[in-house]
Amino acid sequence: MDPLFAKLDLKTTCRALADLLMPRLCIVCGRPLNMREEHICLGCEMDFPYTRFWESTHNAMADEFNSRIVVPEGVRERYCYAAALFFYNSQSNYRNIARELKYNFRIAQGKVFARRLGDALAGAEHFADVDAVVPVPLHWTRRWKRGYNQAEVIAREVAEALGAPLRTDILSKPRRRSSQVRSNAQARAGISGAFKADVPEGIRHILLVDDTFTTGSTLAACHAALRQCVPGDVRISAATLAFVRNR
Repeated sequence: MDPLFAKLDLKTTCRALADLLMPRLCIVCGRPLNMREEHICLGCEMDFPYTRFWESTHNAMADEFNSRIVVPEGVRERYCYAAALFFYNSQSNYRNIARELKYNFRIAQGKVFARRLGDALAGAEHFADVDAVVPVPLHWTRRWKRGYNQAEVIAREVAEALGAPLRTDILSKPRRRSSQVRSNAQARAGISGAFKADVPEGIRHILLVDDTFTTGSTLAACHAALRQCVPGDVRISAATLAFVRNR
């Protein structure tokens, strides 16, 4: 027997055969993956555009998120922490990571990168006291049509990495809005009031989770709903897989 095949275990052999019939492709560039690669090829992995936002309490995403927040009269708002795993723009194929999860049911791949985000946040002291991980909700009709909420997929992995509870009961979206992909800036601004919150007592640091930070309007609207239920000393932070730049 060829020594190469003698070293192959059953799982590896099955994968090799499966790759012959239906090659696994890199989620970024589309190149066929070898047996040692998972979801992303080595070349795209080496160029992975990490933001490193979690390393600092003040960064481009946090500043933009804070600029979107409308503070109720009489409330002294604490600076909101925010971080994303990677950058992308309209010319970057790394956008496929978030898009494939959101539109094409690529949940297994989405979980891999969501766990990376969670591990990064878990290593940051300013996220250490998060005690509620809250995914941005979908309206029930959109969730029914898609079959899942991509933000919840991400939030579940983040919550596990942080050792914090996943709370899908805190935010809801009773009103449906048109897709953010097709909305203009005025329509995005109109999402204010689309969310409702019910926050139990005792929570001190809420982490909002979504798939992509484009303008920050959705997260700001969620923040506004939460702030109606909690005082200003409760910190509200945000995390996403992707941060869109050069838009």
